[in-house]
Amino acid sequence: MFSKEQVNRGRQVELDLAKCLSIFFMIFLHCLMVTQGFNNTISTGMQYGISKLLGGPFAAPVFMFAMGVGMIYSKKQDPIHLITRGVKIMLLGVVVNVGEFFLPHYLSGRLLGKWDIFPIAGGLLLFCIDILAFAGLAMIVTGILRMFNLSSEQILLVAIILSAVGSFLRFSDLGSNVPNLIAGYFIGSAGGFTAFPLFNWFIMPAAGMVFGEYYIRCNDKKRFLRAWPVALGISVAYFVQSWSIDGGFLSEVHHYYFMTTIDALFCIICVYGLVGLCYMITKIIPARVLAFISTISSNVNSIYIVQWFIIPVTYILICYFNKNIVFNNLSLVIIALLEIVVSTAIGNIYNMIKRNIKKEKKHV
Repeated sequence: MFSKEQVNRGRQVELDLAKCLSIFFMIFLHCLMVTQGFNNTISTGMQYGISKLLGGPFAAPVFMFAMGVGMIYSKKQDPIHLITRGVKIMLLGVVVNVGEFFLPHYLSGRLLGKWDIFPIAGGLLLFCIDILAFAGLAMIVTGILRMFNLSSEQILLVAIILSAVGSFLRFSDLGSNVPNLIAGYFIGSAGGFTAFPLFNWFIMPAAGMVFGEYYIRCNDKKRFLRAWPVALGISVAYFVQSWSIDGGFLSEVHHYYFMTTIDALFCIICVYGLVGLCYMITKIIPARVLAFISTISSNVNSIYIVQWFIIPVTYILICYFNKNIVFNNLSLVIIALLEIVVSTAIGNIYNMIKRNIKKEKKHV
């Protein structure tokens, strides 16, 4: 099944599709999160479907796993590049926090007179550990480990150890906000400053790296991915049963954010299943659509940043012009779909302009 040489270079469209789906599911989740701050009649089924399934295990874990695969497929794998890129992504995480917390906080306060819908915790949420902050830190750690010539398998072993430590230390309270915020970059601390602590989530990109090492040498992807229905069935069953168990993986939002090693294992199984499903789907999608999917996938960071700047503002403006509005399932779906279209368009245009500027500089 596997060659000694790399046989699957370049973009893998099934991975691109999985990554696209993850960002779209995130946008649905973020729209739901913002909706819940206003008058709404969102059904329990809709909330569970988005927050506890599609926007949960099928979103961030897929995004992070794909990031790990991308490190293997990247032409630039030297440690210094990884560390430098990681720092840049962490800084982008701060930019995201401006759009997610600060801009809507002041806009909602001035337009709606509601300062509590988007709290900023005295300014500390500027350094909230969201998915980009985690991704940057994970890339920095990977670069450091690569300096010691650790293989992907050895990095995964380190990640498993960190995951076990993170499982034990989650919900730690260091007594005040600042220590909790600092610790939140590494463990699931109290205070609500972290969504993706390094120790609990590093296992996802690490597993993606090991997957990438095999996938890039895979001679028969269909055979390699043939267990995808079983993987999806097992993982989804685990997710669903965790909804009702006290302390279960998806019983409460921070149990998801601070997932244990066992939870991570089922997330990895789920990602494998989703990649297999996407592989089957790509066999029936037209080539033009596949090319567009790959374009979107290459711009996911920009799309993620853009969506956090427009989702809260959209809701604030809607409520400003229609103060009596009550958001329901249909309005949530319509707004989420529009945000997907707008975020994707802006993200693609931005990256196209950036590429053109780089080309012009090369010709100068």
